[in-house]
Amino acid sequence: MKMIVRGIPHPGMSFREFVALTAALMALNALAIDSMLPALPVIGRDLGLTAANQQQWVVTSYLLGFGGAQIFYGTLSDRFGRKPVLLAGTAMYIVFSVLAGFASSFETMLAARVLQGVGAAATRVISVSIVRDCYSGRQMARVMSLAFIVFLAVPILAPSVGQLIILFAPWHLIFGVLAAFGAAVFAWVALRLPETLHGEDVMPISASRVLRAFRATLSDRLAVGYMFATAFVIGGLFGYINSAQQIFVDVLHAPNLFTIVFALTAGFMALSSLLNSRLVERVGMRVMSHSALIGYIALSALHLIVVLAGFESLWVFAALQGGVMFCFGLLAGNFGAMAMQPLGHVAGTAASVQGFFTTVGGALVGLYIGQHFNGTTVPMTIGFTMCGLMALACVLFAERGRLFRPHNPPAAQH
Repeated sequence: MKMIVRGIPHPGMSFREFVALTAALMALNALAIDSMLPALPVIGRDLGLTAANQQQWVVTSYLLGFGGAQIFYGTLSDRFGRKPVLLAGTAMYIVFSVLAGFASSFETMLAARVLQGVGAAATRVISVSIVRDCYSGRQMARVMSLAFIVFLAVPILAPSVGQLIILFAPWHLIFGVLAAFGAAVFAWVALRLPETLHGEDVMPISASRVLRAFRATLSDRLAVGYMFATAFVIGGLFGYINSAQQIFVDVLHAPNLFTIVFALTAGFMALSSLLNSRLVERVGMRVMSHSALIGYIALSALHLIVVLAGFESLWVFAALQGGVMFCFGLLAGNFGAMAMQPLGHVAGTAASVQGFFTTVGGALVGLYIGQHFNGTTVPMTIGFTMCGLMALACVLFAERGRLFRPHNPPAAQH
């Protein structure tokens, strides 16, 4: 296997193409989640569901497969290289997208969605590993933020794509679109992406080495603190995604505006990610993300107060939820970069472990929030507020009780 040499981050690819491919890999996952949302009631009805909250499992089953499988991909990519493992996972995503489209029972749908998520897990772990192979510190945060901007076009557009499909065709075609997009990304990776794993960083698969890498990942205070903080803020987001379609139908009585307002709130995330990419190298990850976390908590608590006071409306919901999503956009890339920063020497395994905990933890928190949907936005707003407070506790643990503190990381490790 041919490995790249030091000093050339990704030979044969421009910086812009590298960012775009990273975003496309991340977008495979977002598309598999958000394009489903308008179709959930139709899927549930066609597959014989009797309770509306059961349809949330179409999203959560995918997330559990996506999160659970991440624990394996880092070790495999550290041994066999990033590219072949990434291609194998993407191929699996394509196959089970097609099978989900042909599902005739809810059980078959959930099985296909779990396995579709298992394939997509490779894109999450290995895209982070590839970025960490090539960049570190604030440069890594900038790349992740730029990729996140492109990636966030998917939540803006995907619900509208799903809505458009079910207006003119069966919901099964949504999975055909997922398979087609997966095939396009597969070809892009196969033809253009160089192997980014440095030759000296190839690691044999051995129980002792894997355990050492796991120990390094789970014993670093900074990495663990930001990993769990990420899990909580993602949990709030998944709680919103799980119950969003029901909120627009049962609470806001505006099902026709669902895709528009959902896109608007996702647009706030894209805007804040763009802002982060422009400012993070000058201001620093801690100032940006810690300020955003405080804003996340304050806006979530304000939304809860508004709901309890009986002043919830479509545009109040859109404004406050948009504000929370703006804060989330400043958190995600920076928290992820800070969690990975001390772990460059075990980047593949670290990305696996962190992806497992953040996604499975976030999915379970989000499912808990979503399953408490009761015809109001109270469970969702309580969920966001509590997730923000728990994330703050994790950040304080990581930073030994101090926010915004200057930090000069050591030289990047590989």
